[in-house]
Amino acid sequence: MPLMDTLYLGVKTLHILFVASWFAGLFYLPRILVNLAMVAPDSHAERERLLLMGRKLQRFSTVLMAIALACGLALWLGWPFWRGPGNGWVHAKLALVIGAVGFHHMNARLLRRFEHMDNQRSHVWLRVYNEISVLLFAAIVALVVFKPF
Repeated sequence: MPLMDTLYLGVKTLHILFVASWFAGLFYLPRILVNLAMVAPDSHAERERLLLMGRKLQRFSTVLMAIALACGLALWLGWPFWRGPGNGWVHAKLALVIGAVGFHHMNARLLRRFEHMDNQRSHVWLRVYNEISVLLFAAIVALVVFKPF
């Protein structure tokens, strides 16, 4: 196998692994936020434990996101498969990736609100919000697999 093909497959493998890992954080942090919204006002230890978990997960997910995006950028710049007809799916995928990055930052913002005791969202709202990451992931995977346009 030529070196460039091996390099491409290696970067693609890393991209897939880090995207999946990043999304694991995107799936779980909103669930921590749901639990924070349900903590009784007098349960300080539980609140602090959930905040600690949330902060650690957010930091770790940010590192995973950065590596996933770096690998994606390397694929974008190193192998311009996205040029030409029939590759509109890549642009749609990039729009969803931008949405996922925004979701990641929204998670951080919501977590900071809990840290400052300024949460304005109910646990029901957070449960619905929690599903956005699943929809983003499913749409991105579907675009990559089916390449519909």
